[in-house]
Amino acid sequence: MHRDQPASKDYLGLQLRDMPYFRGLLRAEEARFYEDIPLPAPGLDLGCGDGHFASVAFERQLEVGIDPWSGPVREAARRGSYKLTVQGSGARLPFPDGYFASAVSNSVLEHIPELDAVLVEMARVLKSGASFVFCVPNHNFLPQLSIGRFFDRIGWQSAARAYRRFFNRISRHHHCDDPQTWKTRLAQAGFEVVRCWHYFSPKALAVLEWGHYFGLPSLVSRKLFGRWILARRGWNIALPRAITEPYYRENAEQPQGAYSFYITRRKQ
Repeated sequence: MHRDQPASKDYLGLQLRDMPYFRGLLRAEEARFYEDIPLPAPGLDLGCGDGHFASVAFERQLEVGIDPWSGPVREAARRGSYKLTVQGSGARLPFPDGYFASAVSNSVLEHIPELDAVLVEMARVLKSGASFVFCVPNHNFLPQLSIGRFFDRIGWQSAARAYRRFFNRISRHHHCDDPQTWKTRLAQAGFEVVRCWHYFSPKALAVLEWGHYFGLPSLVSRKLFGRWILARRGWNIALPRAITEPYYRENAEQPQGAYSFYITRRKQ
């Protein structure tokens, strides 16, 4: 997939009007990937959060969104991104065997400590041959953090390690793994990898990294008013768009990309 293939809609603009710019860039990149991926009904979104991503990325309501946190589940229900929203654990999905024809999990699995049990449950509730599509940060994520690389260059290795641990902690990551690790993990749960590619270049990652610090006003807005972005008009997103647009226009596949997108299939 390359940037000379026009998207059907302005994913970057739709994300920036509601999300901090660094998160909006990443989510806009991911939303484009789903355009050509069939997601037959009934579909499941594991870790649906507040439903914002689904409302932008998918042309139809997915049948079920599930998340362990009550607040986001209520917000997803109000947003109408799913026909049904459920508060529950991915390790104990309240659905019968072989119920779903497809499933997605967008930037969620990296946050789950006991991941193997969740993947086994996902395999249980999917039909034979059903697609499971997800994306996660990979083995390039921590080495490519710009501040960590600065400490590497000046030979301050203890500071580089400490910074990477810090950023991984604030990102709430439990898994930043390479494709072979994922392939083994998925095979043990009953999945096979159909396709995988890396995305989000080191320069794009730097935008995300520094955005965590420059985006603090958005966090204050979220805490006080329940919204990341107070003014959704074009003038208010012009600067964030100017910052993020060049990275959104990069080739989708980046060999050194810090994230990986997986299309997998429940084994027959």
